[in-house]
Amino acid sequence: MSERAQELRVVEALLFAAGEPLSEETLMQRLGQPADIAALLRELAEFYQGRGVNLVRLAGGWTFRTAPDLASHLRIERPVARKLSRAAIETLAVIAYHQPVTRAEIEEIRGVALGKGTLDTLMEAGWVHPRGRRMTPGRPLIWVTTKEFLTHFGLDTLGDLPGIDELRAAGLLDLTPPVLAEAAPVTEVGVKDEAAIETAPRTPAPEQAIVKAP
Repeated sequence: MSERAQELRVVEALLFAAGEPLSEETLMQRLGQPADIAALLRELAEFYQGRGVNLVRLAGGWTFRTAPDLASHLRIERPVARKLSRAAIETLAVIAYHQPVTRAEIEEIRGVALGKGTLDTLMEAGWVHPRGRRMTPGRPLIWVTTKEFLTHFGLDTLGDLPGIDELRAAGLLDLTPPVLAEAAPVTEVGVKDEAAIETAPRTPAPEQAIVKAP
């Protein structure tokens, strides 16, 4: 067996065994010898193209994923214990598109104060986390999305997030201020809608876009 063939086997095994995307630097370290990792990954990706599993780049690393066109054969219907409220979905969208962002900035963009457990819910899901403090009075925490967020939503980088035109075409973009005069319904079963306990909305800045909950 040639040295290159052995390198391909090692990289393939590392990616297969990993529970999360592996960076090229990590693969190089685990390989234990100098190698053209980029070329090895390209060769593996071409080999798995059109097969039941594909080698794809996600969250800045590489991982195996089942082929998208086979999703209907793999879907399993099962109940999920925890669901996101509309307030949590909107907050996640604000953080994703405006990060790094403070709690006060999230509230200003949404036009309503955050419910007590909204950020806690997103942290428990592993999709957002605090990253330091802003050097302003009070030194508020700043919030960003995580690699788990990218992986869950099938993104390689934040640059892959849909743009305004795509959101508008999908009917997910609302350019009007949110109205919370009545308690908003729970978007999915399992968690009370935190919008119902939030304070009355403030007047948002002109042209602020609110991403609707699906």
